[in-house]
Amino acid sequence: MTSVLICDERRTARDSLTKAMSTLASVEDVDCVSSGDELLSRYGRDSADLVLIGTQRALTSGIEATRRLLALHPGAVVIVFGSPDDTASIAAAIACGARGFLRWDATRPEIVAALADALTDSRVQPARQDSGEPEVPLTERELQVLRGMSQGQSNAEIGKELFLSEDTVKTHARRLFRKLGARDRAQAVAIGFRRGLVA
Repeated sequence: MTSVLICDERRTARDSLTKAMSTLASVEDVDCVSSGDELLSRYGRDSADLVLIGTQRALTSGIEATRRLLALHPGAVVIVFGSPDDTASIAAAIACGARGFLRWDATRPEIVAALADALTDSRVQPARQDSGEPEVPLTERELQVLRGMSQGQSNAEIGKELFLSEDTVKTHARRLFRKLGARDRAQAVAIGFRRGLVA
C-alpha cells in the first residue's frame, strides 16, 4: 500500500488529484499541502511513499519545492504534474531529481503506470547513461529535436535553429516519441532526462 502527498498551490488541482488517487486500490493514504514550506514540514514529520508536486508555466514554486525536498530528503520519490507542453518545467524538475511527469489530464491507467514506474525506480534506480551508446537508438537529428524540446522550444523554433521545415521537425518528433514510448513532448523530455539523452 502507498501513501501519497500532493503539493500544489491550487485547491482545484489538489482536490482533483486527491479524488483520482483515492480511487486506486494500491493507495492507502492521500494528504495535501499548498506550499513548499508546508511540504518540507509535513514530509519531515511523516514521509510519504510518493510525492506529487504541481508545476505551472513561468512560476518556479513547484520546481523550487522539488529541489528543496530532494536536497533534504534524497530518497524521496517525486513525480511532477502539469501541462504537457510545459517542457521547461518538466526538464527542470527532472534535472532536480524528480522520477517522472504526469499530465494534468492523465487517465486512470496513466496514473497507475506512473506510480508503478516511480516506485519501482525508487527500489532499483538505473544509472544514467552519460556516455556510450544510448539505450534507445535515436538518430543525431532526433536527439537535436529532443534537446530543443527540453529547452522549451516550439517545433518552429527547433526548425529554424536546425534549418528544417516545421513539418520535418514534426516527423522527427513522431519518430522519437515512438522509439521512446512517449505519448507527447512532456513525456519524451522526461524520459530523455532520465536516460541521460539530454542534460
